[in-house]
Amino acid sequence: MQDRQAEWTRLLRAANGGDAEAYKAFLHAVTPVLRGVVRARSAGLPPDDCEDVVQEVLLAIHLKRHTWRQDEPAAPWCYAIARHKVVDAFRKRGRRVHVPVDDFAEILPAAPVADPTERNDIERVIDHLEPRAAQLVRAIGLEGQSIAETGDMLDMSEGAVRVMLHRSLKKLAALRERLIEI
Repeated sequence: MQDRQAEWTRLLRAANGGDAEAYKAFLHAVTPVLRGVVRARSAGLPPDDCEDVVQEVLLAIHLKRHTWRQDEPAAPWCYAIARHKVVDAFRKRGRRVHVPVDDFAEILPAAPVADPTERNDIERVIDHLEPRAAQLVRAIGLEGQSIAETGDMLDMSEGAVRVMLHRSLKKLAALRERLIEI
């Protein structure tokens, strides 16, 4: 470990002094170690993302090597960059978790199938509304039309469509409450 730190420090010091061969040797020496550090710290990231983080670490080392204090060992400086880049990768990813579906394909439940009687039930409840309100609720709720499209179809302003939709949904909610009591 001490030999590694001394070697990295010597190589980076020479590289910052303009020695291209020392810089090449430094990168060849640090890359496998940093790859291991990134993989160990980024459990849960897919392998491709880990490799992207390694590349970001190497790029950061390249762009910021002039900021490394030459009287300090190079290894802790490199490890700190790797640690920060792993944290950045988790921040970018957010709360998403990558799990290959192939491992679970046989045990995953099938996609839910719509109840074939559900549409008829909905239609019967909507039929309790006045005809124009029922047409409006069907257009927006069942057919997926926008407020503007429904307004054009019924020759109503968008504001009037919103008001009628709100009132119709309120009536449907009250009707549902009565049906639940029965």
